[in-house]
Amino acid sequence: MSPSAKNPGADNPASRPPSWVDGLLSSFAQAGYVKAEPPILQPSEPFLDLSGEDIRKSLYLTSDPGGEELCLRPDLTIPVARDYLASGRAGQPAGFCYLGPVFRYRGGRPSEFLQAGIESFGRQDRAAADAEMLALGLEATAAFGITDVDIRTGDVALFIALIDALNLYPVWRRRLIKDFNRKVSLAQDIERLTLATGPGHNEYEGVLAALAGSDRKAALALVTDMMSIAGATNVGGRTVAEIADRFLEQSTLKSGALPRDALTIIKRFLAISGEPDDALGQLRTLASDAKLDIHAAIDQLESRTGFMAARGIETNRISFSTAFGRGVDYYTGFEFELHRKSNGDEPLVAGGRYDGLMTQLGAASPIPAVGFSIWIETLTRAANPSASRNAWSAS
Repeated sequence: MSPSAKNPGADNPASRPPSWVDGLLSSFAQAGYVKAEPPILQPSEPFLDLSGEDIRKSLYLTSDPGGEELCLRPDLTIPVARDYLASGRAGQPAGFCYLGPVFRYRGGRPSEFLQAGIESFGRQDRAAADAEMLALGLEATAAFGITDVDIRTGDVALFIALIDALNLYPVWRRRLIKDFNRKVSLAQDIERLTLATGPGHNEYEGVLAALAGSDRKAALALVTDMMSIAGATNVGGRTVAEIADRFLEQSTLKSGALPRDALTIIKRFLAISGEPDDALGQLRTLASDAKLDIHAAIDQLESRTGFMAARGIETNRISFSTAFGRGVDYYTGFEFELHRKSNGDEPLVAGGRYDGLMTQLGAASPIPAVGFSIWIETLTRAANPSASRNAWSAS
């Protein structure tokens, strides 16, 4: 792709929104959300840093004459957040809506597609802001005549609170929280621990035993000393810090450092699901039985549910699961997806809370943030299958 390419896909039908979207954006504007129009060409670093190098194969990359690596924006959340942080309103409450093409390799499907959505920054009333996102997401589906939707919700903050209350070794805390949004990885870890019969043996057994139960600072000091003695600064391209993290993770895994009672509690937690009120009861029972201090996170869930009801959302239509996650590393709390009934796992609208993202993008202090994306292509197809087939086949 040439760095001088102008307005990629400008003549692509995928870049022209259905007429109903303009009305939807107008309703968002009336709700106080200003239209954002970030550049199509973005620095690739934030996307790679936040999503890992695995996303590289999906990006359309180029570079400027100075050598900076750039990409066609693969989504709009990060570009809108970057523009907000660069503005004079950074840190203050502000809301934005958007509509535009994004670019991502998707196998046999068009690489250019439309994304609309909302991002809300700086609001301290988190429970109310979360409920507003769900309400506006439901407005988006209703605007295209889809009212019979599955509402799937979860809350990664509950899982983090649980792990913190269990007081696990730091490596287990990092690993389990990282794995939470990767269902297969978390399930595999739990299954392996359930079936584990004891530590194995290898040539690093002595080092692993020395590190078992250490924190990251102690592990880094030990590995630094060992490599200094050996006169090495890296091995196989890995830095000292990366090697220390790997040793520490392996030592913790091999030592069986996750207590059996903690494993039982985690499995019981991840089995909780149902309507929000039912889930709240199960969570409070678990906290009481296991003597866990996770009440603040449970109270936040209860408050959010109350704000949802106040906005006219029938909470008995909401499916809540403690195991629900969207596979986005930077989410820190409430997460949700809206699906058409019996339409599989492809969401029409999806989003959540990402309070940690703003500091990762350079904010000097944490800024609350929550938002959602509307998948125009999917919503169009779900609402009018025959028409959307004709429209999208042209792309």
